[in-house]
Amino acid sequence: MWPSLFLLPVAAGIRMMYCKNDSLRDYQQEMKLRLFEEWEFHRSVMVQMPTGTGKTHLLAAIVREFLCGSGIRVWIVAHRRELVEQIEETVSRYGMGREDGRVRVMSIQWLSRNRKIMDGQPDLIVIDEAHHALAETYRELWKRYPEARKLGMTATPCRLNRKGFTDLFDTLITSWSIAEFIGRGWLSSFDYVSIRANSREQRLIDSLKKRGADGDYQVKEMNSVLNRETGIRQLYESVRRYAAGKKGIVYAVSIAHARQIAAYYSLHGVESVAIDSRTPALERKELVEDFRRGRISVLVNVDIFSEGFDCPDVEFVQLARPTLSLAKYLQQVGRGLRKSDDKDSCVLIDNVGLHRIFGLPVRDRDWEAMFEGRMAGNAQPRIRTENSGLSVSVPMPEDGRRNEELEVVMTHARLLDAVRNGDLVRLGEDGPAGGEQRTALKACRDRQSGLWGLRCGNKITVLPQYREVFDLCADRAAVRFEDGRAGVVDDSGTPLMVTDRCRRLRFLKGELLAVTREDGSDCYTDLRTNRAYRERPVVFSYGGIELLRVGESFHSRTRKAYVSMHGLHKDSLCFHGFYLKIPDYRVPKSCRLVDPVWTTLFDVFACVLAGDDEEVYWCCGRLADRSIVVMDGDGNYYHVEKGRGKRYIACNAPKAGEADFASVMEDLMEEAGRRAESVQRERQQDEEEKRRKRLDEIKDVLPFRMGLKWGLKWGDRIVVPPCYRNICVPVGGYCAFEGNACQWGVMALDGKVVVEARYQKVEIEKDGTVHLTIIPGKVKIIKL
Repeated sequence: MWPSLFLLPVAAGIRMMYCKNDSLRDYQQEMKLRLFEEWEFHRSVMVQMPTGTGKTHLLAAIVREFLCGSGIRVWIVAHRRELVEQIEETVSRYGMGREDGRVRVMSIQWLSRNRKIMDGQPDLIVIDEAHHALAETYRELWKRYPEARKLGMTATPCRLNRKGFTDLFDTLITSWSIAEFIGRGWLSSFDYVSIRANSREQRLIDSLKKRGADGDYQVKEMNSVLNRETGIRQLYESVRRYAAGKKGIVYAVSIAHARQIAAYYSLHGVESVAIDSRTPALERKELVEDFRRGRISVLVNVDIFSEGFDCPDVEFVQLARPTLSLAKYLQQVGRGLRKSDDKDSCVLIDNVGLHRIFGLPVRDRDWEAMFEGRMAGNAQPRIRTENSGLSVSVPMPEDGRRNEELEVVMTHARLLDAVRNGDLVRLGEDGPAGGEQRTALKACRDRQSGLWGLRCGNKITVLPQYREVFDLCADRAAVRFEDGRAGVVDDSGTPLMVTDRCRRLRFLKGELLAVTREDGSDCYTDLRTNRAYRERPVVFSYGGIELLRVGESFHSRTRKAYVSMHGLHKDSLCFHGFYLKIPDYRVPKSCRLVDPVWTTLFDVFACVLAGDDEEVYWCCGRLADRSIVVMDGDGNYYHVEKGRGKRYIACNAPKAGEADFASVMEDLMEEAGRRAESVQRERQQDEEEKRRKRLDEIKDVLPFRMGLKWGLKWGDRIVVPPCYRNICVPVGGYCAFEGNACQWGVMALDGKVVVEARYQKVEIEKDGTVHLTIIPGKVKIIKL
């Protein structure tokens, strides 16, 4: 803290000039007043305000008032040229253009290169997006200009590496929360759509293991996992269903990913362009202007519009890039929360499941703890829960189909109700439901129309629209639609399965559905795969892997159907910890074996991998470390280890430059052998350590007799059962024992035989020396 006598005159001069600025909103006026009050006691202050609440306008008003007081020269520093242009435009509206000379707006890169040509010392340095201020280029400003006041502006005063800002800024001023800004009408409410917790996309994201230099997911790995046609098609289907005709921003993983998305969207009639760091500045500016004017519907970018992008009429934001950074998450969703006369709310489409690790954007954050470095701005421990009380109804699509990968987590109407009623305790907690207890789903009937709806507790989640509700199970309902067809819907009314006309539907255990046809006969549907069976399936579970027994065959519950050989007994299936072995001699001729010399037909079998719902694989053999190699239906080979899932290694038709199966297997077998030896050594070391501790524990054992036999006893506990003719008193951790008549040996205190009983006499000394009498006069000496 600076001496008050030095700070007070300057601060008092500022305060005397302080006056209400009618161009500022009430919360901006409040923040400005609090800042000038803090400047009476602290020279360096950080201000936190959510994205879209007018930080740049507040910054300009503060600078103008500072110059009206005692300030002469102000530097405003940003980390990108786009932000520099935006700040210059805003500052000029407050009568401080370039020609003024007292205010300089520049990028930190330019300032680092041209510091020598700068005239004079600044009285105030403003850092825009101040969560970047920990970089060494920013720290130089504190070293070179210690007398200048510092103001940091950011929406997210946090870092992924948990580094605080207290060595740069003396204090933090926080504004209202996002929920308060929404409740008071300064930020837009939103609908939040996300992939499901058990979806294929979520499992792919959970498989990401590598980290970049900043601690976030490695871009290369993200690109290899997520930049594929099926994933991009899922992104497009999400926009088509929830944001059709709307204008929005998509955040991609990489430049290649962004361009693929833009091309796919444009091919399907959604005018889209990709903008990245390689896009020329002039072209980027023109594309953004076209987007503002509505000529372009979708901007796909790679970390370009995470900060400072100002376009209030953005109607949807699509998150296609996983991240562990809270700052990145809030900066991205914040692009859609700006208010506009042309939109009632914004749609946030979370195709990477970020709300499960960060909570919804309205979640309350402890910015003070993150500012001080007591808490990292990273992903919180994931609590996987399916949607419950916070889910809301979604209008049923006309075609009766359902996008199985998506769920509606929150609607703007429900969010506004919760904000206005002060019911925000659970809105931003982990998972869609925030830990809220699931309320039983019930049917409710509208007396006037005679139609049925659904409710959870006192909340109606689906308005009356069904002719009949057949059955209820957890968060599902079997219903008859108004067109006479029947099907299964979830608690928000989204169809999970639709069938033709039938008499009745009823739920069975094991996620099965019984369908009674109009002729009175029954058929059965697996709700996991939507496959139908004439006979009633029986669910068999092997270590978490489930199969259906239908007649004399087993059927998989994977996306690609598999039917076992006819007449297979249930006990012939064997679970090996991470895969289920299914005997099957119908091995494709194209299937290569791990060891073609020693592997026989009986070593090759079908197998279901734990946690893999894609298909049933053919096992090509087991390696020394107990891992296996499998082949899928397309001739691709994978290495599967317990707890690590599958990893692609080769295929039957390798491309140019790709290693073939034989060479890959040679390296893999060597690696597996080394791992097996390492595991064996570790296991032996662990066993020896446990035995050593046990021996130390039972060092006071004594011989005891039961009938004609002797054993060892530790207190009331028998350590060595009485099975020897005689046992001597232990010496130094060992004792002599007589097996047969006149045949003596040596054992450890836990009964492990160290010297076989074949000597006439045994004498043990305290130092571990043992004298073994073979025959009188012939003695063998050993050291234990």
